[in-house]
Amino acid sequence: MPEPTPDPASPASRAGTEERLAALEARVAELERADRSYTATTETNYAERFFVLEALKERTADEGAVVFAGVVPVEGASEPVQWQYGSSVEAIENLDWSALAGNLDALGHPVRLSILHAVHSGVTTVAGLKEREEFGTSGQIYHHVNLLVAAGWLATRRRGHYAIPPERLVPLMVVLTASRG
Repeated sequence: MPEPTPDPASPASRAGTEERLAALEARVAELERADRSYTATTETNYAERFFVLEALKERTADEGAVVFAGVVPVEGASEPVQWQYGSSVEAIENLDWSALAGNLDALGHPVRLSILHAVHSGVTTVAGLKEREEFGTSGQIYHHVNLLVAAGWLATRRRGHYAIPPERLVPLMVVLTASRG
């Protein structure tokens, strides 16, 4: 025998509906607070929030462009790393995207990303990396480090000491930021 359909006018049904509605409203409010992307319809101060985008639109008119830039303080450096790069949409569309796979592939392994994070945090040698179990053996670490060096994400500063090249620091952070979705 089928279950009877509850009467939507009953007090129990109204209470359940009100509870679900309150839970949905709370969830929407939470999502709105957590949302880090803004659109013209949700941001009251659009021009101020998107000052870079507005300047880019003024400079590129209808052809479109992609620009990324950053200012990254580096411990021990007198000046932060400042970097900017841009390209027209047409130039990006005309690239051989598959030729970029090696650079992206070097970042596509959790151990290599962890190594980059450790180097950025001040660990500059394979011996220093070896102290952390998650990186594996010296041979495994050298394998990952060599791939990162070949792709340009790491550079040898002096024998056995590695660093993220200043010109790759902002691009790395852009890739990480873009990967967050």
